[in-house]
Amino acid sequence: MKIASTRYGKLLTLLLITLSTLLSTSHAQQSISDVRIFNTVKTKLAEGKQVVGGTVSTPDPDIYCAMANSGYDYIWIEMQHSHLGYTDVARMIWACKDAPAIPFIRVPDATEGDIQKAVDIGALGIIVPMVDTAEKMQRAVRFAKYPPVGRRSQGGGQYGALWGRDYRAAANDNIMVIAMIETEEGTAAADEIAAVDGVDLVFVASSDLSSFSGRRQGDPVYEDLVSRIKNETAKAGKYIGGPSAWMRSREGYQFFQGPGTSSLIRTGVRVTLGEDDPCRFLPSGTAPVQGEDPCP
Repeated sequence: MKIASTRYGKLLTLLLITLSTLLSTSHAQQSISDVRIFNTVKTKLAEGKQVVGGTVSTPDPDIYCAMANSGYDYIWIEMQHSHLGYTDVARMIWACKDAPAIPFIRVPDATEGDIQKAVDIGALGIIVPMVDTAEKMQRAVRFAKYPPVGRRSQGGGQYGALWGRDYRAAANDNIMVIAMIETEEGTAAADEIAAVDGVDLVFVASSDLSSFSGRRQGDPVYEDLVSRIKNETAKAGKYIGGPSAWMRSREGYQFFQGPGTSSLIRTGVRVTLGEDDPCRFLPSGTAPVQGEDPCP
């Protein structure tokens, strides 16, 4: 009788432990599925779509807003090669907080200060330049993500006002971390870089890869470098990015950096001064053809 009672007790304990585990797993899965995704770039990439962003390196909020509302999927805010400060960028993002283009920032480097400030002002994409090692991207992920994934601290910032009261719970699932490979050293370590947990995408920095390698596009050595980055990224199950000029010429790329504001202004001037511009000799507000949009 005592033996039967002991066996019954052990069986009951085992059943209770199993039930508790199942309930915990179910709750965890439900919590993950309930996370709100507001980074539309991440959603589009997951759907297999291509995304392209315009590049902004000027602090003028009006220019930023024009770009963010022009049809781009995201805005590449250039802080590595510009005089932009975080106060400038915070004002730019806030000026068009409802714009459809998602703010991504290319930070000067993968430092805790740079990345913390970038996410605090509302960036949903952190683009890390000059990545030669996996360790650099491990640091970037650690600084961009809240615990338990990373060590981002809770400070002040406009992120909550931009993205909602559930930002703290949803941030890790919405913030994307991107590695830019620009050198032969980075290319050699592409497999390790792409494999870092938390890295969403690897970007082939085409111009710098040419500069550092001394080879031009089309050169077999250059193309081998590009192929290695792309192939190792694909093996890791991550997205691959490059310049917008590659949208039609190379397969497998989904994330593209578009032209900067100066280039777009030059292009716009050439178009409006061209003989084929239907608005060239019409007053503002007049439609060239009935039913078409009026001239600006």
